[in-house]
Amino acid sequence: MNAIVELRQYTLHPGARDTLADLFEREFVTGQEAAGITVGGRFRDLDDPDRFVWLRSFPDMAHRARALRAFYDGPVWRAHRDAANATMTDSDDVLLLRGPGFAAPDTTGPVTATLCHPLDPAGFADHVERHLRPALAAAGTPAEAVHRTEHAENTFPALPVRTGEDVLLWFTTGRAPRLPDLLPHLRSAPRHLRLQPVGGRRDRAPRSMP
Repeated sequence: MNAIVELRQYTLHPGARDTLADLFEREFVTGQEAAGITVGGRFRDLDDPDRFVWLRSFPDMAHRARALRAFYDGPVWRAHRDAANATMTDSDDVLLLRGPGFAAPDTTGPVTATLCHPLDPAGFADHVERHLRPALAAAGTPAEAVHRTEHAENTFPALPVRTGEDVLLWFTTGRAPRLPDLLPHLRSAPRHLRLQPVGGRRDRAPRSMP
C-alpha cells in the first residue's frame, strides 16, 4: 500500500554529519515513531560529506499533519532541536512523494537512489514498469520502492517541500545500476544519490565506501 513519503536531504556544516546521525539514532527515530511517524532509511551521501539523507512516511496527508504537529510540539524535539539545527545550513530540500517508503536493508553495502524528472510523468511511470524494471532485475540491480511526486497541498507548512516539479525515483542496493538511455523520456539526466545506511549494525561499516 502506498503512503505519503518525504525524502529529506540536509546540507550540514562541515564535520557535523556524524553529530546529526548520532542524534537521530539516539533520539529522533523513537521520538518520531512515538508521534505516529514511520521513520525509513537514514543515509550518509557518499559523494558529499556534508549531506544527510533520510525518509519518513505517513498513511495520508491528514495523518501527516497530526503526527508532525505532535512531534515538533513535543518534548523530544524541544529538548534537542537546538543541537540538531546547529548542524544544518539547509533543511528545505524535501520531496513529497507517494510510494511504499524505503527502509535501508541490513547491509554494509551502498544504496543508490535514482531521481528522474520525466517529460510525461504517467507515460514514464508506465515505461518504468513495462521496460525498466525487467531490465534492471535482469542485470541484478532490481528497482525497489518506486515513488512518484505527491502534489497534494502541504498540510504542515512550517516545513516546506519542493513544488512545481514531477519526480519519479527508485532505490537499488549493492552496485550502482547501469541504465539504458532514458534521456528521451526526461527533462534532464537522471540523478544518482550514492548512500551509506546509518543505524544499527549497518553503521559499524567503514565510513568511506569505494
